[in-house]
Amino acid sequence: MNLTVTASIVHHVYQDPQGEFGVRFSPEALNIDTEVTTLVHEFNEVYNAKPAKGYASFVNQDDPMYADARAAGEVIPDPEFPRLLDAWLDEKTTFVEFSREVAQLLRSELGKYAFSESGFLLLADYEHSGDRFLVVSFLPVREGVMIQPDLRVHKSAQLDINKIQLAARINLTEYKANMDVGFYVSFIKGRAGRKVSEFFLDFLGCAERVNAKSSTKQLVDTVQALVKESDLTPDSASHVRKEVFDYCGERWQQGEQVRIDELDSRLQESGAPSIRSFTEGKGVELANEFPADRASLRQLVKFQGQGGGLSVAFDQTMFGQRIRYDADTDTLTISGTPPNLRDQLRRYLGLND
Repeated sequence: MNLTVTASIVHHVYQDPQGEFGVRFSPEALNIDTEVTTLVHEFNEVYNAKPAKGYASFVNQDDPMYADARAAGEVIPDPEFPRLLDAWLDEKTTFVEFSREVAQLLRSELGKYAFSESGFLLLADYEHSGDRFLVVSFLPVREGVMIQPDLRVHKSAQLDINKIQLAARINLTEYKANMDVGFYVSFIKGRAGRKVSEFFLDFLGCAERVNAKSSTKQLVDTVQALVKESDLTPDSASHVRKEVFDYCGERWQQGEQVRIDELDSRLQESGAPSIRSFTEGKGVELANEFPADRASLRQLVKFQGQGGGLSVAFDQTMFGQRIRYDADTDTLTISGTPPNLRDQLRRYLGLND
């Protein structure tokens, strides 16, 4: 499982009939048994698989984002969560005390927003792939049915981990090593309207610092320009793209940052050109570390697009072989169709009789 849980606890955050939020505290941390380890492992897998994540770090009074407010004479308070976190990491409070204060902070923050869900606040301190993490997540619940030992059935509230929307993971190893720089907090981003993630960032005292999508898009564009201007053979160009895709995909799967110097070394070991040398020669600035965006990475190995009722996607290695494009007539010619598509077309034309 490659995941070791050090401490974990769950508190119940509920809303009473009057709409006020309350907290039912767990009296002690969870026993680190198979069930708890499985819970954290499952959470970790679901969290890693979430495609829309942002990356942030804690804010303080001197943060550049408050420059205008400070100039206007506003008093900028330091956020509460980082203070609580530091007190726990410095062993001034216990994990249980820390978790209860965090739960109280969440309860007070929920009252500021039009939030109407009850659920469970999960905090888990664990090690994975050599780094130490703290998960802070609001887990939704669903009604389920359980079979009792006497074979009776009854309804029960079950954690619905697959539906998590409010969750953040703090890389404590990175935080302690680079407290004043970097983006050691990742979080699930919302999809529409006022993002629920914005509320969670307020609760944690964080600000988003880097856009994974734009950073990955810049890397993809740089690699495409590199293989084009280096006069590589089609096979060599495909190899470079695949190496970059595989490396970034591995880092994404592990929840780790893409490191250009590390990627560069991997490419040069296989005889490929240097990305760093290419960008320096072009005067292009490419961040040395950033989180990968999975959707943007696909542009390295696939052509895809949709519109007007048509959706097309194919591996770039097929271009110029089974698939050809005439730019003058905007015509795509496909030689050989997928078996399931071919069967549908033949049935439609009545050719399978």
